[in-house]
Amino acid sequence: METYLVGGAVRDQLLGLPVEERDWVVVGATPEEMIRLGFRPVGKDFPVFIHPETGEEYALARTERKSGHGYGGFTFHTGPDVTLEDDLRRRDLTINAMAMTPEGELIDPYGGREDLEQGLLRHVSPAFAEDPLRILRVARFAARFAKWGFRVSHGTYALMKKMVREGEVDYLTPERVWKETEKALAEDTPSKYFEILHKVGALARLFPELEALFGVPQPAHHHPEVDTGIHCLMVVDQAARLTQDTRIRFAALVHDLGKGETPAELLPRHIGHEERGVALLHGMCERLRIPNAWRELAERVVRWHGLAHRALELRPATIVDLFDRLDAWRRPELLEGFLIACEADARGRKGHERDPWPQGDWLRRAYAEAARIRGGEFARAGLQGEAIRERLREARIRAIASLKRSAAAQTQEMDDQHDEEEQSGEGDQRPG
Repeated sequence: METYLVGGAVRDQLLGLPVEERDWVVVGATPEEMIRLGFRPVGKDFPVFIHPETGEEYALARTERKSGHGYGGFTFHTGPDVTLEDDLRRRDLTINAMAMTPEGELIDPYGGREDLEQGLLRHVSPAFAEDPLRILRVARFAARFAKWGFRVSHGTYALMKKMVREGEVDYLTPERVWKETEKALAEDTPSKYFEILHKVGALARLFPELEALFGVPQPAHHHPEVDTGIHCLMVVDQAARLTQDTRIRFAALVHDLGKGETPAELLPRHIGHEERGVALLHGMCERLRIPNAWRELAERVVRWHGLAHRALELRPATIVDLFDRLDAWRRPELLEGFLIACEADARGRKGHERDPWPQGDWLRRAYAEAARIRGGEFARAGLQGEAIRERLREARIRAIASLKRSAAAQTQEMDDQHDEEEQSGEGDQRPG
């Protein structure tokens, strides 16, 4: 009986990254021996055991054979005759098919270390094609390691395209697709996940609403990148720079779904794309069973992001209406997520990646000022029901209007002071 550290723990150790989970493979043992040694069995499809002291997972070395379609269409064989190389051969990528002895000796039968050094995501064997989930995993690893220049090998790209053409991805369950996608949204460069799925044809099968955005033009003076699909990938990466919250990143990704159904005669303008986008978002969320926490924020961003970009021009009453629609008074976290996604939208344009977005600061100030006013004071004055709501709305509108006048006066004062300095020559002075 021999044990080896395998998979991501070996890969991350070689990359100098912190190892969060340690998985082990056991060669030359039977389930009965593992139980006799105190290991607790937990595996359903094949023998996996929990170490009695460390709590880490130990799996018996196994081989697998395709027996059906999709992620679960396999039969497994374990036994003392299964070698370490047999077990590693069934893994997806060479960088995940390395093992290490408890003493630290690397075992690398498929060239994983060299691929790691060259930044190459390469499949281990033709058996890769038997599991469509591996398409999503490769795309997710590309999103994780994109900042170091990792790329998918040509051979693996070709194999993934072949799998899509043969319809294997159609057998993936909605739960598995969303689980991998949620993980990808948490990576450093989530756009890579969707870009690779687009290149191999899987995006059209799994996320047709996103696929429809590629090739759709936008006005070049607002969007130098022009292509709507490229814009949305830029936006999700901007969101990744602004927040770790995958709900906000998802909302940023899907904010322009409606542009995929803009009538050809309107292009490159996209009048009414917000409402079209809401319907498409609902369809995507139903199909993939996306949780409500992601759906409710995304719907607000899809529907109202255009209004947020015009915030500096909006009347105070319109701003209060926006806060009402966002349910910001009860759930300020939705407003904050909405503003972060909209900021990502503003910066997810070629040449505008570092632009300021003053609309966000203004809406945060306006909300803070209006939120101080509560309905309780009107209830204490004897008002009830609809009368309270009307008075509360009016008071909040006045508060934002007052804040806007004050901000305008402050800006004018600064401009006047600057003009005076220019006229007196003080504006040209430099520190010695």
